[in-house]
Amino acid sequence: MAIETISTNRSFDGIQGVYKHTSRETQTGMAFSVYVPPHQDNVKLPVVWYLSGLTCTHANVTEKGEFRKACAELGLIFVAPDTSPRGEGVPGDPTGAYDFGLGAGFYVDATQAPFARNYRMWSYVTEELPELIAEHFPVDQKRQSILGHSMGGHGALTIALRHPDRYRAASAFSPVVAPSQVPWGIKALTGYLGEAREAWRKHDTVLLIEDGARFPDFLVDIGDVDQFLTEQLRPELLERACSKAGIPLLLRRQPGYDHSYYFVSTFMADHLRWHAARLNA
Repeated sequence: MAIETISTNRSFDGIQGVYKHTSRETQTGMAFSVYVPPHQDNVKLPVVWYLSGLTCTHANVTEKGEFRKACAELGLIFVAPDTSPRGEGVPGDPTGAYDFGLGAGFYVDATQAPFARNYRMWSYVTEELPELIAEHFPVDQKRQSILGHSMGGHGALTIALRHPDRYRAASAFSPVVAPSQVPWGIKALTGYLGEAREAWRKHDTVLLIEDGARFPDFLVDIGDVDQFLTEQLRPELLERACSKAGIPLLLRRQPGYDHSYYFVSTFMADHLRWHAARLNA
């Protein structure tokens, strides 16, 4: 599978690249970023997948996430895909809202018209992009982990729960943990998957846990002045589900922090060290 290099820059003696390819899943061009830390030739490195939130592209975390210093020190490849298909003919929200359609793929494979043709973000981030990264970058496929922010936190936790043998660690910043119960999720899951709520369960962290999905442990950071905390994020629902299921959860409520990348970047190195400990165990 061919990729096009958009840009490369040296950073902390590694290479930050931005690339583009034609996706078989979304039927569009898709951009993504990859940071490869300094390493010896012929050495395979662990890879961390980062899923972004609503309105974002690969660029938000690449430009504001402040992950490269930690990745260089820890020897981690860091991959950041886009959040939705884009381009001519790709449908967006009919009213132009920010929380559905373009920039808001919610990491599901849509089944509803007109979104089913392009909005296949689950298959893109769990199958197609990993195949592409493995072909072009020095990744150790036996050492993978995943994290995300907001909508991407939802994606990271659900993907980890459904692929517990693939990922050694999973964490999230400000995740949407129960999309079936909050406005962002209800809108997205209805629009992409239809009215039948049974189809939503495999894309809802709390419901996946209730249905028996398990993962060794989770790290979750939430800002206690996050403007979306009580209506959209509902971390107490994850806390309750993990407690009942016996899943160790380190849920940190960070005082004075909001939903922004000022928050994410502050605790990014903490998350990467947590991932590295599990990736290198």
